[in-house]
Amino acid sequence: MAAEATDTVIEDVVDGVDEVSTLTEGPPPFYPEPPDGPDDGDPHGDDDGSSGSSITNARLGMLMFLGAETMFFAGLIGAFLVFRVSSEIWPPPTLPRLPVEVTGINTLFLLYSALIMSQAQRAIRTGRQQRGVRLLLGTVLLGIIFLAIQGYEWMQLIGFGLTLSSGVYGATFYTLIGCHGLHVLGAVIWLLSVLARTMQGRYTPRRYIGAAVCGMYWYYVVALWPVLYVLVYLY
Repeated sequence: MAAEATDTVIEDVVDGVDEVSTLTEGPPPFYPEPPDGPDDGDPHGDDDGSSGSSITNARLGMLMFLGAETMFFAGLIGAFLVFRVSSEIWPPPTLPRLPVEVTGINTLFLLYSALIMSQAQRAIRTGRQQRGVRLLLGTVLLGIIFLAIQGYEWMQLIGFGLTLSSGVYGATFYTLIGCHGLHVLGAVIWLLSVLARTMQGRYTPRRYIGAAVCGMYWYYVVALWPVLYVLVYLY
């Protein structure tokens, strides 16, 4: 009897310790899964924007940057229009005329590059990486062709006497068109980086925001050019 009583006391003590331990410890710790959205800290900004928030930090940052770029070019265009409207004769008769026809064809090259860029992004999003590489390469080549034709035009105009110091006409032309050319050059360099990463297989249907943001910038410089072409070359 004494042994049975001792066993009963021991069991009661053990059960009491277990209950106290359970109350003290509480539920097991919860460890949330690492985020799988567009802003998981990827240093290259290559995460997909299809999950999580409706707009990624990379896209939002690019939109803010493009807003600043728009204000910059709006200032340059405003200054050009002020000089253009206030001048009785534009362009001055002593200076060469701008190559409207060649630049018009060059404009078509740049516009076509935007179409190819959209197809390249679609190919990357659907996992067709090889097609994406070819289309990105085509976009880069069209951008280089655009810059090469622009450079050739500038050399011809400089040879005919149109320089940065050729009064307001030359200054506004080279400043406005030159700034756009620098932006296209920067976009081409960025495209080369995206092309290299695509060739390495760094973009997938779930991780492609780096290519998407680059596309946003390319669309911007392409869309800006027809406005400058109409104002500077045709107006």
